[in-house]
Amino acid sequence: MSFFVLSIVFFILTLLFTGYMRAYALKKNIIDNPNERSSHSAPTPRGGGVAVVCSYLLGLAFLTYTGQLDISVGLTLMVAGFVIALLGFLDDHGHINSMLRLAIHFLVAIGTVLSLGGFGEISVFSGVQLGFTANIIAVLFLVWLLNLYNFMDGINGIASMEAITVTISMATLYLIIKSQLNSDILWLLAACVSGFLLWNFPKAKIFMGDACSGFLGLTLGILALLALKQGTALFCAWLICLGVFIVDATFTLIRRVLSGHKMYDAHRSHTYQILSRKWKSHIPVTVSVVVVNIFWLLPIAYLTVSNYFIYPELGVFVAYVPLILLCLLYKAGTKND
Repeated sequence: MSFFVLSIVFFILTLLFTGYMRAYALKKNIIDNPNERSSHSAPTPRGGGVAVVCSYLLGLAFLTYTGQLDISVGLTLMVAGFVIALLGFLDDHGHINSMLRLAIHFLVAIGTVLSLGGFGEISVFSGVQLGFTANIIAVLFLVWLLNLYNFMDGINGIASMEAITVTISMATLYLIIKSQLNSDILWLLAACVSGFLLWNFPKAKIFMGDACSGFLGLTLGILALLALKQGTALFCAWLICLGVFIVDATFTLIRRVLSGHKMYDAHRSHTYQILSRKWKSHIPVTVSVVVVNIFWLLPIAYLTVSNYFIYPELGVFVAYVPLILLCLLYKAGTKND
């Protein structure tokens, strides 16, 4: 079976499974009711992203079984992803204490870093050795990415479009630079998420839910760390392609904490939420994210892996400056009305 055909199969599988999950959510009354953080006005079933999780895990198992994916990489992605997805699924069905949830996030992140062999050999700015500190940073990176993905999953299609454009962008870069990294798992994730997207955009018939948003954040983080094993420039390319989510979530959180708000307080002050209210629609915001990812972040990522910058870290700086300016312009972290 060609990988193109396999991607189509998993796209259709996710599409159908999402429909089943919508019927299940309606039957079990798993409904997302609008609150102070919501950008939606109508109650909508949630948990549809479970279809993405199950399809992708099944796809990883198939690639691992057929020898197309290294067994250690496959098991790391499957085990870590399953635990985070299960945690999110249970949280979707009832409330899990936030500190317990965060503790499990850290345990999974630590286990993942250990499974990947650690990152003590990593250096930045072409020579500065991080040593054991790199492992701590890697753990924090995974925990933050899986949480920020949940924060950024607030309007129709945005979390799905981010995952699709980022994975396709990075898979394209892998092909251009002839990377030894497996790009099949990126195309597979894009195919699975695309199957869910048709239920979530332009009008959301079902939401993704914590089970999938956390799963996507963690999975993308693991894929980025696998790239770090090959080189700092490729990891920086991942940071660049994920720039919209990383900058908006990080800038907003820092500004709110500095203003005296608690980290876990619900709010609607992310840049994308402000813009969705300003433009009175989710569609132009989600489409804008796709445009920025393809026409700004992807070219900068390409220049970074092509050694255009003296240091690859400068590519991240160049990519992030306009995104930070947008956060400042629209007063992210302060406007909550």
